Amino acid sequence: MKNISMKWFVLVVILSAFSTSAVYANESVKIIAPPNGAKVSSPVKVCMEVHGVEVEPAKKGVNAGKGHHHLLIDVDLPKDLNQKIGKDANHIHMGDGSTCKELKLGSGKHVIRALFANGGHVPYNPVITSKVTVTVK
Repeated sequence: MKNISMKWFVLVVILSAFSTSAVYANESVKIIAPPNGAKVSSPVKVCMEVHGVEVEPAKKGVNAGKGHHHLLIDVDLPKDLNQKIGKDANHIHMGDGSTCKELKLGSGKHVIRALFANGGHVPYNPVITSKVTVTVK
């Protein structure tokens, strides 16, 4: 009887592990405004939504499946996803847990990338990102 109970226990543990990994496979961020290809005026209001993760302020620390947004303006994703995201005019931290940010951008074409990271400002790996290209009038 103990042998059968142990087999059921192992089966339940294995199935739980697979169901948990399936949940994390659906993590995403989407820039919902402005739409890709939009012609906009500055300041540009950028808003994001997430699926499979939760937005929270950075001050709450590093918590699995939780974090906050960063906006990368006209730059590529970081090469090393194990390092903190820089903070400058092209790397905007939204550590307050907000989901929208107004950006003052010069006229011309700009690539805006949302990058979701943990409370320590380190991106998730695999990366949770989305991008749009806009033209500022």
